[in-house]
Amino acid sequence: MDYPTLLSTALQAAIHAGADIMHIYTDPNQDFGIEKKADNSPLTLADKAAHRRIMEYLSDTGIPVLSEEGKHLPYSQRRSWDRLWIVDPLDGTKEFIKKNGEFTVNIALVENQVPVMGVIYVPARDILYWGWGQGAFRTLCPCSLPFPHPSTLMAQAEPMPLADSRHDDYVVVASRSHLTPETQLFIDEMQRLHSQVRTVSSGSSIKICMVAEGTADAYPRYAPTMEWDTAAGDAIARAAGRSVTDSATGLPLLYNKENLLNPWFLVD
Repeated sequence: MDYPTLLSTALQAAIHAGADIMHIYTDPNQDFGIEKKADNSPLTLADKAAHRRIMEYLSDTGIPVLSEEGKHLPYSQRRSWDRLWIVDPLDGTKEFIKKNGEFTVNIALVENQVPVMGVIYVPARDILYWGWGQGAFRTLCPCSLPFPHPSTLMAQAEPMPLADSRHDDYVVVASRSHLTPETQLFIDEMQRLHSQVRTVSSGSSIKICMVAEGTADAYPRYAPTMEWDTAAGDAIARAAGRSVTDSATGLPLLYNKENLLNPWFLVD
């Protein structure tokens, strides 16, 4: 399949998965069916429903899928994949449970360990971000079903960084759930380098999107994340001319590694 077709498939998968998530999120009688995974992180009915919906779309591409909620094959099998989807069906499950709207659907296409296409949908806010070789884009309120034709989305889209994103202060976006001492040291250093520094908090991959769109200048992440947390946002950030780099080496992040845990990183 060509890139436009793959992008259309990923966009459809994200929007339909988001609709499934919102059906559960807005049901006043729904308790979310919260379970605990082996790493003690939460799992809800919405995570499972979104995973099933995304797999319905991506399975037709013939490209293997590495999903947070799917079966994780050993590296001895994955290492031969020069092309794969990396998916987080519901990024920000804790934010979903808190009902603060700061959760996303993340879908990335990775080739030779590099994220080349990313789609992030924020269903509670109906905001769609995507990035690939032709640039990075944001569309507000595009996603009433049935799915609009990709050309319609493109016509409605704003290229990123956004034209109206300029600001006088230096904005650091930090995790709402994982503000570490190392992150505070980064903020302190930025305060030394810039006359005005403002810190904002957000959940999920929205933080990477804020840097891509230009409403934030940096997102330091000095706490554990997995590849499916960042792959889609990484692709979007790169397409917007930003970088996502290992904080120890300064090199871009790699994907489909033997160990799926990310190093600490900086988006700027």
